[in-house]
Amino acid sequence: MKDYHERMARNEHKVTIQEIADMAGVSKSTVSRYLNQGYISEEKAARIRDVIHETGYKANFFAKRLKMKESKLIGVVLPRIDSVTVGKLLTGIGRVLEPRGYQGLLLSSQLSSDKELASIRSLAQQGVDGIIVDSLGITDRHVALAKALDIPVVFTGQQHPDVTWLKLDDYAAGRLMGAYLQQMGHAHAVFLGVNERDQAVGGERKRGFLDAFLAGREEDAGVRIDFVETGFDFLSAYNHGADVEERKDAGATVAVCATDNIALGLLRYFHERRVRVPEDMSVTGFGGYDVSAVVYPALTTIQFDYDLVGMKTAQMLLHRLGSEDAPQGGMPLHLIERESVKNLGSGETAAIESFHALT
Repeated sequence: MKDYHERMARNEHKVTIQEIADMAGVSKSTVSRYLNQGYISEEKAARIRDVIHETGYKANFFAKRLKMKESKLIGVVLPRIDSVTVGKLLTGIGRVLEPRGYQGLLLSSQLSSDKELASIRSLAQQGVDGIIVDSLGITDRHVALAKALDIPVVFTGQQHPDVTWLKLDDYAAGRLMGAYLQQMGHAHAVFLGVNERDQAVGGERKRGFLDAFLAGREEDAGVRIDFVETGFDFLSAYNHGADVEERKDAGATVAVCATDNIALGLLRYFHERRVRVPEDMSVTGFGGYDVSAVVYPALTTIQFDYDLVGMKTAQMLLHRLGSEDAPQGGMPLHLIERESVKNLGSGETAAIESFHALT
């Protein structure tokens, strides 16, 4: 300790966590747990406190956090990084948090529920003030973990009555598409979607479409929906193109893709097989990605405002932290009608006007 003070007096050295550990006779990880409010024995905590006091380490970032109980760090858990929607979500989160002095720590669950839970634990141990989770699905384990932490956790993308959440209305989005395609005269659809373990995209979006597409036609033998399960990625949708084409040959007139990315994979498959869209089969998506406007044919889709979702999720977290009012208002859904749907009804203008009245 004397040698340390001599070096400090000559302004030659700044103390490190490893030196704190050496002086206290503990491991570096033990010091990290102490600084991040993790569990260590009282005897070790007392030794670390003494060293921090003697060395003046309290002037650094972690010691300020110990005093202020605030790190100005927000943890964000994402299902994947290479996603258009994730990029827009992060933009919205940043619009709210950065002007208020917060920085984000990003972790990816790589589409694994177990890694999602591990990421939440890891961020909490690193001393963030709160956590935003773009969740794959909120399980009982998620609920138990969120309740056990002493910092707020806000989920987006999924919902559960026992946690704080904010998401798009996927059921309403599905209904918008189902009502539109019914108005456009389609009776046999293929829904190309993800597994229902994803409660929002895989479950709610599909159920909304089914309910609206079948509404008033449940007893009509000519009305039918086939389901083809795929992944979220472009390649998975492309690889299931043959399954969709088989349904087309059996009479399906429209492929309803659970995301724009899935639709883009299917469009590529159809292009290579010389299946004309929309002449041979119509295709729709969900998301409203920018690229969906420039592909050929341009994709008819339900547009989501992911930027707004990110902003409102960040506002909700700040509300939980006590620094901002709860976000107000819903999140709009817009059908963007382009070139990828063929009108099989009696009149295009009447069908479109009737659908817009529903929105």
